Amino acid sequence: MGKYVVKRVLLAILTVIVISMITFFAMNAIPGGPFNKEKASSPAVIAALEARYNLDKPVTQQYVLYMKNLMHGEFGVSLKNGREISAIIGESFPISAKLGLLAAAFAIVAGIVLGSTAALMRNRWPDRVIVFFITLITAMPSFVVATLLLYFFCMKLGWVSAFNAGSNMTLLPVVALSMSPMAYITRLTKTSMLDALGQDYIRTAKAKGVSQLKVIFIHGLRNALIPVITYVGPMIAGILTGSMVVESIFNIGGLGSKFVSAITNRDYTLIMATTIFLAVIMVIANLITDIIYKIVDPRIKLD
Repeated sequence: MGKYVVKRVLLAILTVIVISMITFFAMNAIPGGPFNKEKASSPAVIAALEARYNLDKPVTQQYVLYMKNLMHGEFGVSLKNGREISAIIGESFPISAKLGLLAAAFAIVAGIVLGSTAALMRNRWPDRVIVFFITLITAMPSFVVATLLLYFFCMKLGWVSAFNAGSNMTLLPVVALSMSPMAYITRLTKTSMLDALGQDYIRTAKAKGVSQLKVIFIHGLRNALIPVITYVGPMIAGILTGSMVVESIFNIGGLGSKFVSAITNRDYTLIMATTIFLAVIMVIANLITDIIYKIVDPRIKLD
């Protein structure tokens, strides 16, 4: 286990470095710059700003300087407002994390319950109803669900203010973010549950007189959850890192909306810091998922 964790950590570091290189050089390859405005500044002002932020140096040298500062824990400052990047991430990520974790928890619980119900009630009306709605949700991206929720509950019914990012506004973006992963977990749980209930150890447990609830929840569901766990780790990271459009639709000042704003404004330092920060979350989530495999099913070998 220890050797495997060390190997995965080293691979994760390499992955983050590759992502940072691709992001940095692709970002600088696009024509224009962070100081280009509709009302053009004088060449002297632009030259002074570029010199201040090392943008006058070759791109390769800029990247080396940025990574050196990053290794010392310095994300730099925003090229647009001069604020520390660490402060921007510190105030906006908790909003995205709260939203993402609530959406992930709802997706996991609802997906497992619906998937198990569909498997146990196979070919009966609960199974058909669940499959119908899950298929419908699968065909709708999160931004479409978010737009529909905003339209009906804010514009038509007026239950929630469209410009309120407080606690009353949390439910709608959570539902919008959780629908697609919930649908996938439902399908995955149903398939895995049906496969688990058909195994020999289930028939053996029934022959020994084990109660139906123990057969389903201890023997069947536990083994059926292994494929779900495979998906849950990247799903949580994906929700945390992929809520940009939903945050923008609901006017939530999370990290996702800051990232979209940084791309629009060509704020190089904020783009880099956010990309690396989100990449670290993704690789950590994948590592934790692999470790949980071993806890849930000791038969799994981690090499």
